[in-house]
Amino acid sequence: MKDIHQDTEVLDSGSELEDADKVVIMLHGRGATAHGIMRLEKQLPEAAYLAPQAANRKWYPRGFLEPREQNQPDLDSALRKVHSLVEKASSHVGKDNVYLLGFSQGGCLASEYVASNPASYGGLIVLSGGLIGEGVREFEGDLEEISIFIGCSENDPHIPLERVEKTEEVFRDLNADVDKKIFEGSKHGIFEYELEAASQIMTS
Repeated sequence: MKDIHQDTEVLDSGSELEDADKVVIMLHGRGATAHGIMRLEKQLPEAAYLAPQAANRKWYPRGFLEPREQNQPDLDSALRKVHSLVEKASSHVGKDNVYLLGFSQGGCLASEYVASNPASYGGLIVLSGGLIGEGVREFEGDLEEISIFIGCSENDPHIPLERVEKTEEVFRDLNADVDKKIFEGSKHGIFEYELEAASQIMTS
């Protein structure tokens, strides 16, 4: 099976992994870069930050609402990439001190990973994203009341509000503590409020 993301670069910033108390895995959006999303580190709490680069600047080729098979094998490769970083981070700080943060396509990927691999993570921050697929599939497991923040504009041109709400529902059913914030307008971007919410999760 083609593993397009296996050997791509992973940026690191902030605390040294060996000395860190917590690790944040940051997933960039479609057409963007690890360098771009790593800039958020300056507005977030002290931690070790890891940001993988997607091959060809995209985690999967088509829209996140397409049937899952239309985004294979890239989607499974992306999920394996995230899993390898979660395992690496967990070996240093424990899974309960690993946080996942993603924007847009990266937010969708982070959502899909956590729902598919439920555990007691430090937290999940989904910025303009939602679960992947033409329909949301069934998930099982227990997220043990981890904190999840989901933020999105009410008329985001890429992320339908209905999918944001369904994503919230799924995470609540998986026993997560979900905070959702819907912003007025149609901006597809990151709000200051969202970074403050992320910081609160990382320091609580």
